[in-house]
Amino acid sequence: MKEPEVTLELALEHGLTEEEYKKICERLGRKPNYTELGIFSVMWSEHCSYKNSIALIKTLPRSGKNLLVGAGEENAGLVDIGDGQAVAFKIESHNHPSAVEPYQGAATGVGGILRDIFTMGARPVAALNSLRFGTLDDARTRYLFEGVVKGIADYGNCFGVPTVGGEVYFDEVYKENPLVNAMAIGIVDTDKVVSAVAKGEGNPVMIVGSATGRDGIHGATFASEEISEESEAKRPSVQVGDPFTEKLLLEATLEVIEKGLVVGIQDMGAAGISCSTSEMSEKGGAGMKINLDKVPLREKNMTAYEIMLSESQERMLVVAKKGFEDEVKKIFEKWDLSCEIIGEVTNGPFIEVEHYGKDKAKIEAFDLVLGGGAPVYYRDAKKPSYIDEIKNFDFYSLPEPENLEETFLKVFSSPNIASKKWVYRQYDSMVQTNTVVGPGCDSAVIRVKNYNKAIAAKTDCNGRYVYLNPKEGTKAAVAEAARNIVCSGGKPLAITNCLNFGNPYKPEMYWLFKESVAGMKEACEFFETPVTGGNVSFYNESPERAVYPTPVIGMIGLINNLKNITTCYFKNEGDSIFVLGEDFEELGGSEYLKVIHNLVKGNAPALDLQREKNLHSALLEMIEEGFVNSAHDVSEGGILAALAECCIVNEENQLGCEVTVPVKSRKDFTYFSESQSRIIISTAPQYEDNIKKIAGKFDIPVYKLGKVGGASLMVADDLNIDVNKLSDIYFNTIARIMNE
Repeated sequence: MKEPEVTLELALEHGLTEEEYKKICERLGRKPNYTELGIFSVMWSEHCSYKNSIALIKTLPRSGKNLLVGAGEENAGLVDIGDGQAVAFKIESHNHPSAVEPYQGAATGVGGILRDIFTMGARPVAALNSLRFGTLDDARTRYLFEGVVKGIADYGNCFGVPTVGGEVYFDEVYKENPLVNAMAIGIVDTDKVVSAVAKGEGNPVMIVGSATGRDGIHGATFASEEISEESEAKRPSVQVGDPFTEKLLLEATLEVIEKGLVVGIQDMGAAGISCSTSEMSEKGGAGMKINLDKVPLREKNMTAYEIMLSESQERMLVVAKKGFEDEVKKIFEKWDLSCEIIGEVTNGPFIEVEHYGKDKAKIEAFDLVLGGGAPVYYRDAKKPSYIDEIKNFDFYSLPEPENLEETFLKVFSSPNIASKKWVYRQYDSMVQTNTVVGPGCDSAVIRVKNYNKAIAAKTDCNGRYVYLNPKEGTKAAVAEAARNIVCSGGKPLAITNCLNFGNPYKPEMYWLFKESVAGMKEACEFFETPVTGGNVSFYNESPERAVYPTPVIGMIGLINNLKNITTCYFKNEGDSIFVLGEDFEELGGSEYLKVIHNLVKGNAPALDLQREKNLHSALLEMIEEGFVNSAHDVSEGGILAALAECCIVNEENQLGCEVTVPVKSRKDFTYFSESQSRIIISTAPQYEDNIKKIAGKFDIPVYKLGKVGGASLMVADDLNIDVNKLSDIYFNTIARIMNE
């Protein structure tokens, strides 16, 4: 095929700017050829280069006492959990692919994040996700929702990793741009960790796994532009996944690592061979000479441009130790996988590509990668005018509910509060038999085999809070993730993040992003939870609107004794119920305000980081002393929704309660307030004084609400609702909508 002549116009069509095209010509000392233009276009896309975010991302805390591998250093972050073991974990988005092809978009998102884990030598032990869709009264939203959930379920179930937790939110702002963020966790012995590096002149470069096709070409570029009517035509940019091949790839990869046969491995994700060759080389201060004739193809007449840019799934690039090529091949062939030598490591600094005897590319690895020659921009930032307009909303202008019980039931029926059982019943959450606490509680808990410890994991973000106040809203996302880990008996260790925003070239959007990163920095430094890496997903907007800024936090924590594992539901008749923390009657961005009044107004709930940290310390001490039977944080829907969940989450033993909640001004303000840093606990009556003493030690307000018992949720004279009715609403709302 005769390659097109490279011009500025062609470069612009590839998503590059005129300035970037000139920089490419300058770096090469000539015009790029067509294949080189394609390589630069994907490597300098937002998705790969982080060109509009990296300057701010670098301000996040990326070091800590337990951190072995920090942000940007490897395929995933790595945190020491003692006993010569570490946890590898990461979250990434697959938003744009899921918007046009929900099943494969979501499935390949799961596949990609799992490869990031096992290329480090870690065996995946759990998967989580964070999902956002439009409202369920829209037919296309239901189609996207159903497809995404099935894609996640089928891939994880077939691969054999338990999907143990996550979150799902519905709001009209996500109608055109669903957010599909996938997180994976693995465990590895610290002496078996493998780096994504190429070094050692003459070491063979191998491509392993599936054959290369035309699927996913320019997927990275597609992920770096806004969704539009033309997006549907870009279905070829969505990859196709095969979880059975990935399972074989996992076992073969861990075997070659175990036998010490490799120098480095990298997942072949966004930008395919272009990305893995350049990133591994640059990291090792080396180069590579690649012959594309050796790449196994599943389609005829593929060009060098197509092979270099393909994002076909279940492929990895391996740099083997010279002299061990046959052993590596034998292992991959044993697992019925292709393994071909396609080149070798050179002294560098060039990535050299040959195809059919012709030189197709010669580019310095440094020029292609994030942290190297890829462009870095500081965009203009401007505070959106809407923030000050809505911040001073007068909540006393709202009419008081005539019937608090009916109002509560309406809020509790919101799909954002209702159980996501319709979703997680499609996931195998128990495969591998290490899941102690699965979907439905504050955080998932995965036992570390053969040790008296467990990993707690959670994803969290309230996009409305971030929309109202990006700095405080993001701090709240970090705090809630940590609070959920603590409610399960764990000590927060570190986070990964998935930063979902609109177009960074718009000053208002860039301001939201900048403020959000600042809030994350402040919270993570305070909680000593460094950022191990993650993903930035810009351009989540359509001609109609942008999504709420949604910086999803994926957090892990360590439970150092299995007896400390705590769940959210009431256990025993007669137990005393306390709330730790103080209510400030905050309704900004609340579910009550949205569901009852159809408003998103006010300010995000305030967060006092010291008060939050004290709360964590107090609760962990109570748990470790054996005083706590259940713990559940107060979040969306307020304290009544949290109490109802405590009554019914355990479907096998649902218990009512009788409580009185202290009211400061108006009952609706108190009952539906989403003030931060509050946790409902239950305890045996003989430990009441112990609870109060520890709370006092950490200066945490504590109030006895009432006791567990009966068959209904009784709140003073305002509510008396049978637990069976609550259970039906909670567990069946989404299923009823999806089955209509």
